[in-house]
Amino acid sequence: MSALSAELDRYLAIRRSLGHDLRTAERILRRFVGFAEAEGEDHVSTALFTRWQAAFGAAGRQTWAARLRMVRLFAQWLHGLDPRHEVPPPDLLPHGSRRQRPFIYSQDQIRRIVEAAAELPSQNGIRSLTYPILFGLIAVTGLRVSEALSLGVGDIDLRAGVITVLHGKFGKERLVPVAETTRLRLRDYASERDRLLGRRPPTFFVSDKGDPLTDCAARYNFTHVCQAIGLREPQRFNRHGRGPRIHDLRHSFAVHTLIGWYRTGQDPDREMIKLITYLGHSTPAHTYWYIEAVPELLELASRRAETSLGEEVRP
Repeated sequence: MSALSAELDRYLAIRRSLGHDLRTAERILRRFVGFAEAEGEDHVSTALFTRWQAAFGAAGRQTWAARLRMVRLFAQWLHGLDPRHEVPPPDLLPHGSRRQRPFIYSQDQIRRIVEAAAELPSQNGIRSLTYPILFGLIAVTGLRVSEALSLGVGDIDLRAGVITVLHGKFGKERLVPVAETTRLRLRDYASERDRLLGRRPPTFFVSDKGDPLTDCAARYNFTHVCQAIGLREPQRFNRHGRGPRIHDLRHSFAVHTLIGWYRTGQDPDREMIKLITYLGHSTPAHTYWYIEAVPELLELASRRAETSLGEEVRP
């Protein structure tokens, strides 16, 4: 084991002891350290990060900004131990603060995603059972991927149809009621999951082995499904490529809800607090952003504003 690998193990252990969830960070940092070892480097530098970025593969600006933050934190730890380690500057990658425009799935595309997930190969049937329910739940509730994956079996009241999100963004908790059809799907999944495993697991969504699903596994399987139905281009060597993301299911839920309000004549401004609370947004601006980001919503909002203005000036 190289010195960098040993320090990474130490770094991850200490940060986990402080309560950090580092599943994604560990995956990225191990790839970074592996690249450094292959390059014969034993110290982190800005040039090393730049070469790693070129070799890693294509990804969006925000993705690389997140990877840079992970490497910088690790480099800061290393620099405190050995000043020869260089911390890449925070502005190394220009990413700005502009959010990526969401991909809004149609209802037919969501149906195809769920159906294709049910065809995923599985050792004992659990994988092809789990992923349709996971993707479907995110699509009809707008849960964040991390929130869905962290659900314990006791966090879903299968009688009342209420999900308790204990590990929301910034540590916020909230209750998410679900429709009756969703409650029944969740109940049936839990029953079949326990039957196939022969026991009741601690987490609601599990792999074929009964282990908790990881963020990496969820994104990999979603990418595989999207490639199978033509929403992403097939890639060699199990690469994800670029295209619609699993997080866009959450965006699609929010947008379809807002569009429904406009089309049925409801007052979105009055209803918005419901969506803000349901999604667990920390500020209304995060929810109103959808109106600016989605052309159809912006057009509907503009029409409503023009109508309201006309009524106000009418004698």
